[in-house]
Amino acid sequence: QVHLVESGGGLVQAGGSLRLSCAASGRTVSSYAMGWFRQAPGKERESVARISWNVKNTYYADSVKGRFTISRDNAKNTAYLQMNSLKPEDTDVYYCAVDRNSDNIMDYWGQGTQVTVSS
Repeated sequence: QVHLVESGGGLVQAGGSLRLSCAASGRTVSSYAMGWFRQAPGKERESVARISWNVKNTYYADSVKGRFTISRDNAKNTAYLQMNSLKPEDTDVYYCAVDRNSDNIMDYWGQGTQVTVSS
């Protein structure tokens, strides 16, 4: 079982930056793909970014390309999402997740961290 805890969310003005962290415990996730998602109340969960276990492959939603960067430190069992040039429409609860089989089906989810961008 993998337990994921996100941190780093908060309130920031438009144009500002935040760095989210996702710390995994229970077992190592170094051989698993990881991803960040976001969801607002009443809306579908959106895939924001994804990173392969070996860091060679990344994916970004069009809405965040050039502004967000996903990374991971396998030695720390942690993934990150650096968010720059934040916009009010980035306001959401952000979740990290683990994909054990690299089949785009996320097997473990964190509880989420709120990001609020004021205009």
